[in-house]
Amino acid sequence: GRMYSPTYGEVSYEKMIDIIKNFIKESPQSIYNISVGTDSQNFDNTKTVVVVAIHRVGNGGIFFYDVEIVKKITNISQKLFYETSNSLDIAIKLSETLQQEGIDFGISIHVDAGKNGQTSKLIPEIVGWIKACGFDCETKPNSYAASSIADKYTK
Repeated sequence: GRMYSPTYGEVSYEKMIDIIKNFIKESPQSIYNISVGTDSQNFDNTKTVVVVAIHRVGNGGIFFYDVEIVKKITNISQKLFYETSNSLDIAIKLSETLQQEGIDFGISIHVDAGKNGQTSKLIPEIVGWIKACGFDCETKPNSYAASSIADKYTK
């Protein structure tokens, strides 16, 4: 898997981990929020963007994203489950890798769904699934990784 970063360009998964480790090492006493979010847009197909964001509280952050084009998913519930499963895949891999490196900040999964959308009734189920996998979960309007960052790149 390759990831992209506005700062570092295209990087391998391993390189992304190195960059994250170094970013945290630069200021080990800071508090970090690590979030993973997925957003997708439908065109002739479904363009999906997964974002990994590391926010150094009070002092900027770095993020990486990966774009994937899949056969069009028209069912909005299916699309949300697909997005969540993408986020979970990356979050699980990331959390295992970071734990091996002695970095344990916990990862929050940002879901591109909120109380006002068509998928609001699915939120308890999605949140339950994410929590059962051991992650925190943010929905709109707090899910900035999914919403604002990923949204930019799905357009």
